Amino acid sequence: MDSDLDDMSRERLIEEVRRLRAGIREHRDSTGHDLCWHHPELWGLLPERTLLEIAVPPWPKFLRGCLRYRESLERQRPDAAVFDREYGGR
Repeated sequence: MDSDLDDMSRERLIEEVRRLRAGIREHRDSTGHDLCWHHPELWGLLPERTLLEIAVPPWPKFLRGCLRYRESLERQRPDAAVFDREYGGR
């Protein structure tokens, strides 16, 4: 899966690490409706440790955001497989 890394120069690998870290930081530092999931394990892959201060929308606004997100997936990926389990269900 990661065989593309084998052919990268040291400089290109460093660029890739910086790009990935920037993406993880952007997610970690988001709040409100931009923070859809709380992923401290992912954020823990970064070398720096930060005190996470997040804000969450009130329930009605939060749920409306979830609905809009799901509706956007329906438009963008109508062919996506359906995962028909409750959250936390096994």
